[in-house]
Formats: sequence, structure tokens, C-alpha cells
Amino acid sequence: MLIVKSPWNSEKVGSVKKNNEKELEIILNKVSQISRLKGVDFPIKDRIKILNNFKEKIKNNISDLANLATSEGGKPITDSLVEIKRGAEGVESCIEVLKNESGSVIPMNINEASTGRIAFTQKEPIGVVLAISAFNHPFNLIIHQVIPAIACGCTVIVKPAEDTPLSCIKILDMLYESGLPKERCYFVMPENLELATKLVSDSRIDFFSFIGSSKVGWFLRSKLSSGTRCSLEHGGMAPTFITKNSDLEMCAKAISRGSFYHAGQVCVSVQRVFVDKKVSKDFIDVFIRETKKLKVGDPFLKDTVVGPLIRNSELKRVESWVNESLSNKSELVLGGKKISESLYDKTILLNPSKKDKVSNFEIFGPVAVINEFNNFEQAILDANSVDVSFQASIFSNKIDEILEFYEKINAASVFHNDHTAFRVDWMPFAGLKHSGHGVGGIKYTMHDMQVDKMLVLRK
Repeated sequence: MLIVKSPWNSEKVGSVKKNNEKELEIILNKVSQISRLKGVDFPIKDRIKILNNFKEKIKNNISDLANLATSEGGKPITDSLVEIKRGAEGVESCIEVLKNESGSVIPMNINEASTGRIAFTQKEPIGVVLAISAFNHPFNLIIHQVIPAIACGCTVIVKPAEDTPLSCIKILDMLYESGLPKERCYFVMPENLELATKLVSDSRIDFFSFIGSSKVGWFLRSKLSSGTRCSLEHGGMAPTFITKNSDLEMCAKAISRGSFYHAGQVCVSVQRVFVDKKVSKDFIDVFIRETKKLKVGDPFLKDTVVGPLIRNSELKRVESWVNESLSNKSELVLGGKKISESLYDKTILLNPSKKDKVSNFEIFGPVAVINEFNNFEQAILDANSVDVSFQASIFSNKIDEILEFYEKINAASVFHNDHTAFRVDWMPFAGLKHSGHGVGGIKYTMHDMQVDKMLVLRK
């Protein structure tokens, strides 16, 4: 039995039964058999009806769902409320894709070889989807992985993070109540790592969706059966640039939020801030002022912005990385200390060594690192020197700087006058290099989970 505890106070939130090998085999057989029908048994009109019912259930239970997500994951309640509302919008996006994207006509009769033919494609579910998810957005990540699969007509097996399984269970319960046949979507929690790896490598899995650490994601990808497609969403070390042509007030307000929201436990949190030395002192003064406004504490208080880290072991890791950087002569601008067994203070470091962990790996904690630069082009090269690449941003009011940054920075998405954690669910969301594989975002996920199946008719 898995005991789920609050990261804030370690109180028991719930418990989850784990699955043994025999139970997993039964589930795999069921979803595999149903997937052979290729969605014919689950017409689009039925999917839309179920998803509409599910969306209304979310809207009618926003407060309870947010409380559950905060209880198990520690995200401040104000942000959990936003997460649940966003989840309902994600369901609506799936419905819209179903209504508007169906296939295409393939040109024929344009040369001798294609004469006398008519061709078109239609969407067909790829088959069995296995989704393994992360802890930091316990409701919305499941929405992003499971609901597109259901919308496409796939059968689904979902394994949430062990820290935050309860929101996932609630989602599935609401889907069943909305009319989803239970044999189309299963929750699993394998008894051990060996069983989880065996599940991933099973040849009956047609598509593997993973959100989590790059180390685990790339390892599991290496275990996939031949022919299994996949998408991987890992983290980055989101670089934000501040030039001398920036509105420093705007920069500081946006970056303080982008760095410390959910205690930095967001895959595109602002971690590295590159600031022109000509304006660095002025920026740091405003950044300190804005960061101090962010309350650290009980995630159930409405004015809390920075809540607990998910586990005490993560707090100790963050603390050790900061201490390493300080021992290597970085300057402590703010914070740098443990507040409790679950809280680490908002921390700002200045000019760390390029060898420090905070300069080379995703910290996934409430730490922002400022790097002063004299040369814009060299600073971009420094930002590009790591093996992760996800989202980046630049604060500048000079179009030449913005365009040069866009052209030269290693990133899948670049934002102007905004922090790197910006996201809406209809845009592409893709990690490059070690940061991931494939493209996230509702409609892009649905594209991955379907096959364009062609029929060529000959007169």
C-alpha cells in the first residue's frame, strides 16, 4: 500500500493500492484487445459527449479538486485553483480538435500514375497509450496526457507520480461517472521499479507519454519495444536575458513570479538570468524588492506564492547546491537558507562559477541565478553551453536585440518581455536536446496519438 502524505506537514492525505504483475498483465490484455477495434466501438460523438460531461464535472468541483491537488502536491491553493480551471479548458481544447481536424484529401489525377484515383486520409487511434506523469501539476498533467488519448479513441494506462496519485484517481472516477467505459482507461501503481520498467517495455504499448526527469525519461525510452512511439517532456534551465534597453520594473515583477512560483518546481521556471552589467545593480535592487513581496509558507493560505518542496530530500538537495555555489564564491543576494523541513527560502545568487551545479543542471527549487554580462553575443553562447533546451525569454525594447536573441538562443520557444514559464495549452510545448522528445500541447499530442490512415479508390 502506498501512503500519500502532504509535503507541507507530512500528514496522511490518502493511500493507494499497488499493482502486482498478474494485475498488470490483466490490464494490458484488456486494453490491447480493445485497441484492435481501432476506435470503431467508441465513435467520436460518444467521446465528445463524455468529454463535455467531464468538463462540467470539473467546473462544478473546482474548489474540492484544488484542495486535493494542494494537499498532495503542495502547490499554493491560489495556483491550484488556476490549474483546475486550466484543466477544464484543456478538455475543451480536445473537443475542438476532434470537431475540426479529421483528415485530408490527397491530390490525384495530376499525372499519369495517379489518373483515375481518389484518395483521402482519416484519423485512427494509434492504440494503447501508457502515460507516466510527474508530481508538480497533479491535475493538469494527467489532463494533458490522458484526455487527448481518450479523445483520439485510444485505450489508456496511466501511472501518476507516487507523491501525487490522488488527483489522477479522482480524474478517472469523474471520467467513469461521465460515461467513459472503465475498460478504456486504467490507473496503475506498480509494486516496484522492475514491474514499472517491464510495463514500459511491453510490446503491447503503442505510445509512451512521459513527463518527468530527463534521466528517467531517456532511460525508459531505451527500454521501449521496437515500434513503440513516444513523447518525453523533461525540464530545462530556462535562460532570461535583460538588456540595457529593458523596463526593469517589468523585468523584476515578471521574473520574480517566473522564478519562485510553486517554489520553482516547474519545468520552465526562470533559473538563469543574464543581465547587462550596465543595468545589473538597478535590476537587482528592484528584483530583491519584488521577490521579498512573495510570501513563503502554508500552501492553503491564499496569499502564499512559494510553498513546500515535494520532499525533504529535495530540500536537502537544493540546499547542498546553493551551499556548493557559495563555497565557490558566488554572491548571496537573498535567502540561501532552510526555513523548515519543507520550506526553502527564495534564493538569489550572483555570478556563480560555471562549474557549479546551479549553472549546469535544473535545480527545480526556489533559486534564481544572476549572471552579469558585458558582451551580448558571448552571453548567448554561455546560455547555450548546457545540454538542455526548452523555453527562453528576453526583456528588451530594441527589435534588433530581440531578433538576434531569437535567432541564436537554443530554445523551442522564445518570449519577449515575459518570463519563461508562460504557457497556453494550444501552443506547441517542446523540449530540445536532453529536455525532451516530441511536441506537447493539446492538439500536438493528439496528432502524435493518431495515425493518418489513407484510402486510395480506383475507378
